[in-house]
Amino acid sequence: MPELPEVETIVRALAPVLTGRRVLEARFLAARVMRGAPEPVLAGHTVLEVTRHGKHILVRFDHGTLAIHLGMTGKLLIDGACTPYLRAEFVLDGCRLLFDDIRQFGRMAWGAELPANVARLGPDPLEISAEAFVARLRERRGRVKAVLLNQAFLRGLGNIYVDEALHRAGVHPLAAALSRARAVRLHWEIVAVLREAIAGGGSSISDYVDTEGRKGSFQERHRVYGREGEACLGCGGAVVRIVVAQRGTHFCPNCQRK
Repeated sequence: MPELPEVETIVRALAPVLTGRRVLEARFLAARVMRGAPEPVLAGHTVLEVTRHGKHILVRFDHGTLAIHLGMTGKLLIDGACTPYLRAEFVLDGCRLLFDDIRQFGRMAWGAELPANVARLGPDPLEISAEAFVARLRERRGRVKAVLLNQAFLRGLGNIYVDEALHRAGVHPLAAALSRARAVRLHWEIVAVLREAIAGGGSSISDYVDTEGRKGSFQERHRVYGREGEACLGCGGAVVRIVVAQRGTHFCPNCQRK
């Protein structure tokens, strides 16, 4: 599933292309796209801005906001080729935006305000201060990996970048409590790895591509994620995989301590 860096990469590509353009036609080609909600009337309306809210892409019009979640295999392609998996098409004055989704886990929601489930997400990890992060972490109980995956704690983090940040910070995914110094370092590493991943266009593990169909490159710099049994880039020991919060979790037992 695309995480914060992948969604941010897409938003940065969409914003300059879509902003200020008028929709000529909007077609929703699969019932599951809107999850039973009525289709918005977009024809004749103008895109005011495109932003990110966690893992959601927000396309704000002059009469409401379309919130898009890519799910597992969703793709937003500018002037791309039609495939059998085309689920929605937006024709604007000057370009065409396609929503392609093989497994149909992606979804859209329309309204004058943000959908309730999107509005109640936690703060953005690229915006929260170290002090606020430490304070929120102290309020939470449970294993640090599970806490970081909880979108009510921080919005946008996912399995890949939680594993990578924990390894960089030397924190075991099953750690239940962190000192202030370790929590501050973890915050710093979360921000650092997200910024590096955005600069690399995100991580293409399976289906993710940007708006032009190009894969990201940050997967080439993963230190632990997806590297079970391989040598840790820090100590040379073997990277281990366990399951935390029902998610495959990669870490180095030598470098990461509870």
